[in-house]
Amino acid sequence: MTDPLSIAGALNFRDTGGLAAGAARTRSGVLFRSGNLTRVDAGGRESLRALGLRRIVDLREDAEIALEPTRLEDLGHETVRIPLFVGSAASFFEDDLSLSEMYRALIEGSSAGIVDVVRAVLADQPVLVHCTVGKDRTGVTIALTLVAAGVDEDAVVADYARTEQLLPAWRNESVLTYLRRLHPHARHLEDLATRSPAPAMQGMLDELRTQYGAPVEFLRANGLADEEIQELRRVLIEGIPAHQG
Repeated sequence: MTDPLSIAGALNFRDTGGLAAGAARTRSGVLFRSGNLTRVDAGGRESLRALGLRRIVDLREDAEIALEPTRLEDLGHETVRIPLFVGSAASFFEDDLSLSEMYRALIEGSSAGIVDVVRAVLADQPVLVHCTVGKDRTGVTIALTLVAAGVDEDAVVADYARTEQLLPAWRNESVLTYLRRLHPHARHLEDLATRSPAPAMQGMLDELRTQYGAPVEFLRANGLADEEIQELRRVLIEGIPAHQG
């Protein structure tokens, strides 16, 4: 897998290149993922510019963007907004959901939006998909995009789990202190805010397999066409000619 990129001020930023897909690998420099980009400094802007991003897909809802706006208009990319949470991101802390319950709610409540994210990845590259932390909404949509392209499930799960290693300790301590004041009795607060355990993603994929036959069939059931899945594989997997046009 590709090492995390050094984008000054960006949270949990990385390339999805280098993941195993049978005998092949995912292409580098095509699909990136991260948390919010609010604190990207001048050096970070130049690093982002060097990636040649053509599209940034922002999965956050209005209140999150108002609190931490992204100001990178001069990079020349298109910004696509696809808010995935129904209601407020804060509601998951208020309802004290487990990660598995949150992912189930995301799958059930934002199925059309998840397909829209896959199509946004297909429409133009290099593309960056991000939310606030780059852990849950980004984790779920990137996982389903990669699985649909034919990436090995264990590689997809491992990529998801890397987030836990990439969130700085100072950030976690600050966020948890703030959230504990708001939700002192929440049992799942630390998991929701800071953790990305492999079993949570594997469990989500297993549930989709039980319900649909395979995770990719969830996308098909919600409108993603066979030709789009084939094109996704060409775009993301090395050794398959990418669509030119």
